Amino acid sequence: MEVPGPAGGRYRRTREQRRSRRSAAFDLLAVLAAIALVGLGIANLHLIGATDLAARQGFVAGAGVLALAVFWGVRVRYLGVLAVGAYMAAVVLLVAVPLVGRSANGATRWIAVGPLSFQPSELAKLGLLLVLAGVVGSGRPSWQRMALALLLAVVPVALTLLQPDLSTAVLLVLLTVTVLVIGRIPARFLLPLAAVAALAAPLLIGLLQPHQLVRLGSFLVGAHESPTGSGWALRQAHIAVGSGGLFGRADDPLRGLRAEYLPEKETDLALASLVGQRGLVAGAGAVLAVVVVVWRLALASRASRTLHGALVAGGLAMLLGVETVVSVGANLGLLPLAGVPFPLLSYGGTALVVHLAALGVALAVRRDGARRRLWVPLGRRTARPRLVRLAALGLSALLVTFGLYGWRLQRTEGAALQVVGDEQMTRCIRLPAPRGAITDRHDVPLALDAADAGTGFDRVLVVPALLRARPADRDRLADLVGRPREELAAGLEAVEATTLAVPVAEVVRAAGDAVTAAGITGVLVVPEARRSYPHGALLGPVLGFTGVATPDDEERWPGLPAGEIVGRAGLERQYDAVLRGINGRQCLYVDPAGVPVAMGERVAPVPGADLRLSLDVGLQRVLDAGLATALGAQPRPRGKIGAAVAMDPRSGQVLAIASTPSFDNSVYGPAVDAAALRALGEAPGSPLLEHVTQAALPPGSTFKLVVAAANQAHGVFAPRQAIPTGAAFTYGGHTFGNWRPMGPMDLVESIAISNDVYFYKLAVALGADRLIDTARALGVGQPTGIDLPGESAGYLGTPESVRARGGTWYGGSTVILGIGQGELQVTPLQAARWTGAVATGQLVTPQLGLAVRSGTGADTALPAPAVTPVPFVADLGPVRDGMRRAVTGGTAGSLAGLPAPVGAKTGTAQDGGLRADEYDNWMTAAAPFDAPEVVVTAVVQGPGTGGNTAKTVVADGLRHYLENREEVVATGPVQAP
Repeated sequence: MEVPGPAGGRYRRTREQRRSRRSAAFDLLAVLAAIALVGLGIANLHLIGATDLAARQGFVAGAGVLALAVFWGVRVRYLGVLAVGAYMAAVVLLVAVPLVGRSANGATRWIAVGPLSFQPSELAKLGLLLVLAGVVGSGRPSWQRMALALLLAVVPVALTLLQPDLSTAVLLVLLTVTVLVIGRIPARFLLPLAAVAALAAPLLIGLLQPHQLVRLGSFLVGAHESPTGSGWALRQAHIAVGSGGLFGRADDPLRGLRAEYLPEKETDLALASLVGQRGLVAGAGAVLAVVVVVWRLALASRASRTLHGALVAGGLAMLLGVETVVSVGANLGLLPLAGVPFPLLSYGGTALVVHLAALGVALAVRRDGARRRLWVPLGRRTARPRLVRLAALGLSALLVTFGLYGWRLQRTEGAALQVVGDEQMTRCIRLPAPRGAITDRHDVPLALDAADAGTGFDRVLVVPALLRARPADRDRLADLVGRPREELAAGLEAVEATTLAVPVAEVVRAAGDAVTAAGITGVLVVPEARRSYPHGALLGPVLGFTGVATPDDEERWPGLPAGEIVGRAGLERQYDAVLRGINGRQCLYVDPAGVPVAMGERVAPVPGADLRLSLDVGLQRVLDAGLATALGAQPRPRGKIGAAVAMDPRSGQVLAIASTPSFDNSVYGPAVDAAALRALGEAPGSPLLEHVTQAALPPGSTFKLVVAAANQAHGVFAPRQAIPTGAAFTYGGHTFGNWRPMGPMDLVESIAISNDVYFYKLAVALGADRLIDTARALGVGQPTGIDLPGESAGYLGTPESVRARGGTWYGGSTVILGIGQGELQVTPLQAARWTGAVATGQLVTPQLGLAVRSGTGADTALPAPAVTPVPFVADLGPVRDGMRRAVTGGTAGSLAGLPAPVGAKTGTAQDGGLRADEYDNWMTAAAPFDAPEVVVTAVVQGPGTGGNTAKTVVADGLRHYLENREEVVATGPVQAP
């Protein structure tokens, strides 16, 4: 109802009424903001699964709202009484804390009364604020007000430090300073106090508890660089804030587990927890609510009719603002994690009630000032707190800046932080990829996983922590794998809860498939890492073996997981990247203690590709049997070796590669048969070596093909020129014998009869350099490039290399090089290679790998090595004629009865590693000689008499090929590489 009066009076009263209504609305908004903060805090407790704490906080919140309502109605004239009462109660309770208080984390801060506990240091904030406001807001001289304020502050600060509760003590000190500053204590008193505080600040380091020092160190060096790992809390806060998004991840089934990784999520890091659960919008709402309360209090401090009441409102505004800034900054890693909770949001009953009660007192001050404005003495109208609005503006700006930092953190690092969060709670069990099979050219298995061959097992793995709590599933598994139920249960209980997986059984493939089909959570079936080699020693050194990766393997294939099974020798090593496949993984989610709590993502392994070789098992058996027979046909077979290879001279495809003595790959396990392996290592004849590519021997007269080719390349002797020979050749004072006396012969006859004297003379006429150059052009003294590891390059000496090692190249060195002796050692594969080059005019690179078969079932051809034309191919006709004559009327006559024309060369080489009456007996041949398709080369050590000869090995190999040509070379379709 409008009171009659002058028009100006009515206008002023209407304006004051509007202002009063706005202020009352602002009061209500501040109260609603405070209640919203409390609600967000309770919601956070529910979201992280702390329902008991949420219920307790809700009960305390009701008491706090009641306290707010009660103190909102306090009359200002009773403010002094309230101040003294609150202060004295706080001091008494602080004194009682060391006597009857409850300890936790190395501090005694709480007093328990039945099921409830409260923290007196929180009450000290309210008591000290009220009493300081009364003293500083009094009419005493400035020095008295300051001195009395400091004396009153020392008591609760000291008692709080004794608990120890450094963070609350610091807040009490800041509260004291704030009240002195906004209470208009002159600068001449405050500046000396500030100087003393600056000097004493370093002494506070000695008061820090170990965990506080760790937190400070983590902040200073950064969460990532902290050498003690003490940045865990800060890192987890970053993960929660960065990965929370704008609206949280309410649909995330792992939300509860993620929350377990955030420490102090109920108290100091409650804001980070809220953002992680409900998103950045919820966090911004909490900060905005505090800003509303701070501004309401800051403005209320200017509306009080007494300086006492004004300082209460202004001091509380600064206290809430500073607490919020410190808490938000710590949650974002911008300030040290000082143990300051977020006001009204963090869990803590005492702090909640005290803050709400203090808010009620401040609002009472504002309302009293509005209702009794005319009661203010005229001289006190300008006695308002200083810098309150400016401080509120600065605190608000800081909070906005922090909010923008949080938004930027999500935008720039959110995805990466979410990945880090996922990784830290994920542990994965490797699921080994099935290794690809190795087959011959007709898909006959040569090497395959033992379980696929029916000779191996599948391993059943169990995640103990997941199966312990499900006895029904555990018993069902025991029945499936054939173990007593009690035994399986006891085994699972005996291991640590953090164990990711423990093997409980090895079962045949059918039983493993049954376990997989049962679909028991926490149970995995993985194939045993064992290879089966069905043909035993037939291809032992060629196929090689698998085993746990060595440091050399890890260097060759960076990134190999620990304990990975790789190819260690032979084709298993050469094609390991193809055969090994890609491991899968079964991931588990673990709690912060590392205990698995749920199954995670499963990535199925990608099986390795199958490798099809150019070998024909039938031809391989023929050569292997021939070597065994030839080596056995002598009085002293122990320690002798034999080797044979069949190769397509047009493409380099190796059709058979036999080595004797050999070994069965199964000795390498797992588990390794140590005794058998030691016996193999000590056995004569080096059975662990692949002799076709790793045994370097003097080639004897088979090298005459190279010498003859050198003659054709350099034109020293006319091929039809008859050269006098005889029984010996004398050169440089030394006589070199022929294997029998012979008359004059040309090149063709000398190759056929293997006339040593002819080739002595030819070697001298050529000279060492031209002979060696031709040998190199035909691949002598260098690896052939076959796809097998550890190939020997052999040895082709030169005058320079001999002098380099301190020796002398004599004239006789060139002489005996003409018959494949002296500074020369070759592998059987090198001899086969030059034989093919002479027969076809093309130098090929031998290759065993033919094609690979991936999961699509299609075979893709491996790239074929390039063929190198022999430079002097046009002049090689007489050399080929000599090879053919060796079969039709020379030393290789045993090959004359084969189903197709053959060209060949024999050789008998003296070997310093053998007795004087024992030799390296060679034979190398190509057929059909008019268009060669196959070269067979063999060497057999021994006296070379009777069945101890390489001729039979080559003859049997060629006969098998020629009589079964279509079956030998046939192979399935392949796609171009």
